[in-house]
Amino acid sequence: MGTDEVRKDLRAAAAARQELGPEYEDAIIENFLEKLDAREAARHGQDREFRQREQVLEAVGLKRRETDPGGLALAIISVIAAIPVTAIAAELTGLPGMIVSWAGLVGINLARNTRRNPS
Repeated sequence: MGTDEVRKDLRAAAAARQELGPEYEDAIIENFLEKLDAREAARHGQDREFRQREQVLEAVGLKRRETDPGGLALAIISVIAAIPVTAIAAELTGLPGMIVSWAGLVGINLARNTRRNPS
């Protein structure tokens, strides 16, 4: 729902109320609420159409890109974090520490992926 459009309609309703007087107040309010309901119904209709398209794409195996970019962000942060973690683990404990630190990073990414895509 366009906030600017709603504000414009509300201002128009208030101006109409001032011009026409209090005897038309109920009609003006009803008209404004009908416009809001129509906008909301149109928005829900678009959402419904989008969900239907997504279901069809999923049914034929053409699922769109992931809508939650958290997986990509976690992967990027893991790679960035792996650099200093590897350096610190190698300095302090050598190869066993590096293996444990990398296993932790891989485990975090696997846990997120299996939680996100349980299939």
